[in-house]
Amino acid sequence: MISGDKQTILIVDDTPDNITLLCSLLGDKYRNKVATNGIKALRIAETQPRPDLILLDIMMPEMDGYEVCERLKANEQTREIPVIFLTARTQEADETKGFELGAVDYITKPISPPILLARVQTHLALQEARAYLSRQNEFLEEQVMERTRRLDNLQNAILVALSSLAEKRDDDTGEHVKRTQIYVRELAMALRSNPKFTNRLTQRYIDTIYKTASLHDIGKVGVPDNILLKPGPLTKEEFEVMKTHTIIGRNAIMEAERSLDTPEEFLIVAREMANYHHERWDGRGYPEGLKGDEIPIPARLMAIADVYDAITSKRAYKEAMSHEEALQIIISERGAHFDPDMVDAFVGKHEVFERIGKESRDKRH
Repeated sequence: MISGDKQTILIVDDTPDNITLLCSLLGDKYRNKVATNGIKALRIAETQPRPDLILLDIMMPEMDGYEVCERLKANEQTREIPVIFLTARTQEADETKGFELGAVDYITKPISPPILLARVQTHLALQEARAYLSRQNEFLEEQVMERTRRLDNLQNAILVALSSLAEKRDDDTGEHVKRTQIYVRELAMALRSNPKFTNRLTQRYIDTIYKTASLHDIGKVGVPDNILLKPGPLTKEEFEVMKTHTIIGRNAIMEAERSLDTPEEFLIVAREMANYHHERWDGRGYPEGLKGDEIPIPARLMAIADVYDAITSKRAYKEAMSHEEALQIIISERGAHFDPDMVDAFVGKHEVFERIGKESRDKRH
């Protein structure tokens, strides 16, 4: 109903005297439409603008009021229109049936004008209130969606800004971050068919892992240049310093977490990857020596992605190895360095990893 317009009532009755009476009672306050049978009533109810309320006789030829009401409620376009039965049937079973079919009220004949007008006004007011609440809910849903979009955009912007810090220190690190993001997502998607991971690896969680994977090496910003950029193998002492990038990254993300009132999943996942992506399935990794399922899933995913990319990438201190060599090394570390299930998933997707790495490196040349 357009604001300021009269509300429309559809009167359905096959008796002219009843129609005349109802029109005279309602005509000054409401706009009336009339149908003398069920088929016509259904057609009018579907026509825009739809009636705000239907007054429906039960005893009509060919199609009685019960069937009309049933069809109205089965139709998505008309199911929300309130229906009031007007009938000479006074048995409790008749009234019960009317309510079961979805009517909002049941008025018996002969009609009492004050009762009719009061019931019509009440149900129109209720219908208007429901419509208002529906509009408000739609508005709130839109506001929530817009708020979520803005938060996602802000989150993405923060992740890009933070991950770029590592890229500024070392271009190899920047390209490595971009590739491992894609590797991790592909591996997680492959694991969704594994019953051990199906419930955990939802699309939302995989999206979070993908975005936060860019922060797994953020701690390298705290590693001195003479170690991070050293054109050769690290000494034992230098490697111990390099290993601290996991803790530096973890601590930086924890500082962000402490500033929030409630935990944020993307920060939790980022912290897990930054801190634990060098842990090993057999417990001989760092920084905490976690073992097996103690290692968070995002870190286990990153462990394979990280090692694969390191093997197949050229560094100042080594040449790149082939995809086939990387594949065999990762298979050989199944159950030692890596989660066996994740290695199996990697083997099933290894050609995809090869293509991603090749496309990434081709873009640089």
